[in-house]
Amino acid sequence: SLPILAPACRFHGIVPRHGGPSRMHDGHVSGASRTTGTLFGYRRARVTLAVQETPGSVPILLLELAMQTGRFMQEMGAEHLRVALECEKKPPGAGAGIGRTRLLDEPLWTAYVNGRKIGYAMRREPTEDDLTVMQLLRTVSVGAGVLPNDVMGCDTAEGQEAGDLAYMRARFDRVVGSRDSESLYMLNPDGNNGPELSIFFIRI
Repeated sequence: SLPILAPACRFHGIVPRHGGPSRMHDGHVSGASRTTGTLFGYRRARVTLAVQETPGSVPILLLELAMQTGRFMQEMGAEHLRVALECEKKPPGAGAGIGRTRLLDEPLWTAYVNGRKIGYAMRREPTEDDLTVMQLLRTVSVGAGVLPNDVMGCDTAEGQEAGDLAYMRARFDRVVGSRDSESLYMLNPDGNNGPELSIFFIRI
């Protein structure tokens, strides 16, 4: 069985900037859809965000951030974490199909963590490792833990150098503000108000 560990930090009742979305008594954002988000990666490699409709479905988004997984997990242990992802609108006449790209289909983003620019985030197609992770976690709805190298099938010198694969999975409220803005708000399994992690997608 997989090692499932309780998240190391508590959810804080911090109201997002600009007031944030309105929440119902159970912490659910009014008008939002429920989705599954997984942050995972080898500890000394870049962290990846996977967004799925359900824990067992094919990801609708895989986004690789320019931050090591171990460092990102450390950030999760601090106060409320905000990840902002910005991409540029294409100028008028930039090519056929202008304006038809869905926000989450944008290939390249500038990434910020708590207001600090960390570099870029890139949308990518799933690799064999990604599919293995999704398969191993298909029955996990909420939790955090480690998938050892031997479980991932990469028990080699190169795999040892990258470290074990760490993951954190949670349910999120997905809020579509417009065709150029979406947000993901982590839901607290304990039922307290206020997300621990917020992820914003903005096209400017």
